Order: sequence, then C-alpha cells, then structure tokens
Amino acid sequence: MVKAIRIHKTGGPDAMVYEDVQVKPPGPGEAYIRQTAIGVNFIDVYYRSGLYKFPSLPHGIGMEAAGVVEAIGPGVTEVAFGDRVAYAGGPPGAYAEKRLIPAAQLVKLPKAVDDKVAAAIMLQGMTARYLLKETHVVKKGDTILVHAAAGGMGLWLCQWAKALGANVIGTTSSAEKAALAKKNGCKFPIIYTEEDFVARVMEITGGKGVQVVYDGVGKDTFLKSLECLAVRGHLVLFGTASGVPDPISPAVLAAKSATLTRPGLYHYIATRKDLLANAKDVFEVVKNGTVTIQKPQEYALKDAAKAHKDLAGRKTTGSIILIP
Repeated sequence: MVKAIRIHKTGGPDAMVYEDVQVKPPGPGEAYIRQTAIGVNFIDVYYRSGLYKFPSLPHGIGMEAAGVVEAIGPGVTEVAFGDRVAYAGGPPGAYAEKRLIPAAQLVKLPKAVDDKVAAAIMLQGMTARYLLKETHVVKKGDTILVHAAAGGMGLWLCQWAKALGANVIGTTSSAEKAALAKKNGCKFPIIYTEEDFVARVMEITGGKGVQVVYDGVGKDTFLKSLECLAVRGHLVLFGTASGVPDPISPAVLAAKSATLTRPGLYHYIATRKDLLANAKDVFEVVKNGTVTIQKPQEYALKDAAKAHKDLAGRKTTGSIILIP
C-alpha cells in the first residue's frame, strides 16, 4: 500500500483525502514510478472543485511530478528501470508516493535539473513555451500583458518573453509581488488593487494597446483584457483561476478585429515527438539561465489541502510542490 491523496466527492480543499491505495504492477506500456516531488497547479483546483470532471470517483488528483522508474510493463521502450523522469499530463493521480503512468508521457531528466525543480517546471514551463512560441508567436519589440505576473506561470512568461525581446506589462496584487515581477522580466508591473490596469496599459502603450494578453485569471479580468488589446490583438485565455468568463458575442471582437483563443497544453504535446521537443526547450532555458526558477514552496503530501488554500488565496509566489 502507498499513501495518496484522493477525491471521493468534489468540493473545497478538504475534499482531498490522504489515504492508503493499492497500486498494481505495470501493464503494457506503463511505468511504475516512485515519486520524489509533485507539482501543484491551478488545474488541480479545477478538478478538485468539479469544474473539470474526473472519469469516476474516487480518483487521484494532480498532473505533474518527478521521480524514479522502479518497474516497467511489457513493450515499454521510452524509459528503463532507474531512470530519473518527470511528466505533466493526465490521467490525474500525481498526488501519491508511487503511481502507474503511461511510459510515453515520461521525459528523462538531464543531470543538471534536480527532481524538485523538475516537478515545478514541467507543466508551467511547457505551457509557457507553447503560449509564447506557438499559440501566439512573440517577436522582438512586441508589447504584451501578463496577468498574475508574480505567480508561477507569470514568472515563466515574463522571463521568457523578455528574452524573446518583448516589452512585458504585468498585473499583480501587491507592491511585493510587483517588485518580484519586475525582477523577473516584467518591465511595467501594475498593482491592480491600486490602479485601473486598462488605463495604465493604454498609458504605457500610448493608447495603442498590446499585441497579446496572456490571461490565466478568467472571469475577473476577461472583459478588461479585451479592452487592453491593440487592433488585431490576440487574447489568449489559458486558465480560469477566478472562474469561467461569461459568454460574449463574437461581435465584441469586431471592434478591434481581435482574436480569442482558449488553448490547452495537451493539444501541443499530443505526440511523443512534440512532448520531447517542448520539454527539451524548457530544460534548455532553465539550464542556460534564460528562466530562473524560484525555490519552490514545499508542503508535505499530507498537507495538500493547505497548499490548495494558499494557492487559491494568492498567498504564494512562484511554484508549489508536495514532498511525499
């Protein structure tokens, strides 16, 4: 038996139950992993709350972790016993000491990337990569807006976008977070609790607006994000931390010939080739210092509920990991 967090009924943070589970030997195409560090992300909150649906209940939760391969099933060629690996993706179940996972979803870790860093960078790093280089190709001289700029995703986007030559505007909730965002590539931090971020964006851009808004907040920022766009600007809604935005008419986009996208990581790493290429870029920007990773905030696996409360309460900056 191994310890894991499972959901028996969706709801608040206390819906997560720390309990013993039985893990079967790996079947065809599967690997059995002893997990050393587990990433915590807003997608976990969406599953726990019921916004995203589990295939059945009770069910494990969590989409990202790093660890060591302890066994492989028939036909597995992607990894071998003893490999250090990481992953980001379904099925949910990462909040566990050990687990089974399709071997094709695993990426071998370079020696220069330790397990705690790996658990904190896979989902956010690969998300940042596709957002900046595929969903909207950020170019030198672009001006972009990043919401929650001091959060885990925000810090990735600010640093990587700056390296691509963009001028980064970012929203934060406090002076402390604004300072952190500025230190990590955000040229123009805006404390949205103290000033109207739409007016400030227009002031910074001379009334032109930004080429792209990266919005992981959702309901609270969505309509104002549209106002921040330049003509032919692109609103990339990649998360809904504050809730799902209300529906809008396509005619709303016509005022600026704007485009709206709601992308998801899994469509960008659907093939093994795409997964490895994406992960390779993430490891490279970490190794060469393009993106500096804050020391992840650590919680014990059994304290996952507290980690969720702190994440939802915006009490954290950077990444969160659970240690089994």
